[in-house]
Amino acid sequence: MSRCIDSSRSRYSSSIIGAYILAAILAFVLPTGGGSAQTSEIAPPKGLVVLEVKGKLKISNRGPSAMFDLAMLEGLGLKVVKTSTVWTDGGPHLFEGVLARDVLAAVGAQDAHTVIVRALNDYAIEIPVSDFYDHDVILAMRMDGRQLTARDKGPLWIVYPRDDHPELQDERVDQRWVWQVKELEVD
Repeated sequence: MSRCIDSSRSRYSSSIIGAYILAAILAFVLPTGGGSAQTSEIAPPKGLVVLEVKGKLKISNRGPSAMFDLAMLEGLGLKVVKTSTVWTDGGPHLFEGVLARDVLAAVGAQDAHTVIVRALNDYAIEIPVSDFYDHDVILAMRMDGRQLTARDKGPLWIVYPRDDHPELQDERVDQRWVWQVKELEVD
């Protein structure tokens, strides 16, 4: 008999623990608050912030913005793009970085239409979000295995897979290859 009681207590405890775990997961995943502009939070950066994403976001970590350090971006998964550029000698080069569409997904901005990309020198250009979904556009962190720095177009550089798609070999698209990226403004 005691075995049965212990067993039911164990099942009861497991059910309670399971309910608490489910509630904690739902509290993290589901937005809170009222209205249609609901937001959730992502973990704050632990290292040097290299990217601020702002605008129409559903998920943030510093007020209405989402701040990322390199480790957070790498945590979204890395993609390698082999392509030549009009901005570098030789090539093609191997670029490694996070897919731009994965950054948008991380901040809940998959329904965006445009992104204004700003560089450290305040160069800015509007990029249609369709570019990010039609092609594997990355925020490159490394070129040919070397970490990009501000001296060599880093820490982040918008890179298109231009060698794989003839339509990307166009001056208008070349203007979207923003280096020294510091900010994405989502609309």
